[in-house]
Amino acid sequence: MPYSILFFGTPDFAVPSLKAIVNDERFTVLGVITQPDKPVGRHAILTPSAVKIAAQKLGIKTILQPEKLTDPEFKSWIESHGRFCDLFVSAAYGKIFPQWLLDLPKHGLINVHGSLLPRWRGAAPIHAAIAAGDRVTGVTIMKTVLAMDAGPILATSETQIMPDDTLETLHDRLAMLGAISLPETLFEYTEGRLAPVPQDESRVTVCRTLTRDAGKLDWTADAETLARLVRAYHPWPGTWTTLDGKRLKIIEARVVMSDPLFTPGKAFVLGENRPCVACDGHEAALEITKLQLEGRAPMDGQEFLKGYREWENATLE
Repeated sequence: MPYSILFFGTPDFAVPSLKAIVNDERFTVLGVITQPDKPVGRHAILTPSAVKIAAQKLGIKTILQPEKLTDPEFKSWIESHGRFCDLFVSAAYGKIFPQWLLDLPKHGLINVHGSLLPRWRGAAPIHAAIAAGDRVTGVTIMKTVLAMDAGPILATSETQIMPDDTLETLHDRLAMLGAISLPETLFEYTEGRLAPVPQDESRVTVCRTLTRDAGKLDWTADAETLARLVRAYHPWPGTWTTLDGKRLKIIEARVVMSDPLFTPGKAFVLGENRPCVACDGHEAALEITKLQLEGRAPMDGQEFLKGYREWENATLE
């Protein structure tokens, strides 16, 4: 008889994991729990989560969207149904699970996390790995406990972080990596052939929660650090600075050599038509290869300079 599962997940990262379980005859997904539909865009159009859309396409009839896990109606439903489940599985659901919920299924709740735990516990592990200059990252499948991302590990899968990886490219690769290893890990665990291994608490690192304004660039940092931030925060929350009182989004950038006497934040042109900004230390600057000035469309750096002759005299803040 297939093992019964309730799946918790919300964004794109969780979709490959959900599909992998649904398409494995060793499991039956009895229902999906995801975040409520959210207003999106300038016109605040109510939009379902990526997991809800995927669940509907997969033919899953039970899809629940509680505002809180303690909502009386949801709590009553999951207490009556969850206790008969073999497993709960989560991937980027977006809420902290209370102990009473973790205790419901026979084998607990298993989570797919986008880092090699215990490195980068927290809500933004993929951003953090790129920003820190990590060369390797991966996915951890772990048993969830009440403390954040602190549960014992069932399996890990590694991948190299490429020099041109952005949040978008690495996110998609990790999502698929987790989905590949998840079904077999779940099966081996429920069959009693895979024992969870405690994390090494001496090696724990924690990433901060990001906001829309987290990507403001500090030009007193070195150019390599700033270039990694541009990749780590693309497409969300994005990196930015201010130019003549307007927000200037930095979409793509790279490190170039520069005059070390330039003041950090000083804009200058390299060669004939390459917009750059001086940074602190190492005789290096940031060349902005793609950007978007507030009120304008995104464009490459050379195209931008054709319409903005004041760049050479500007200071970015």
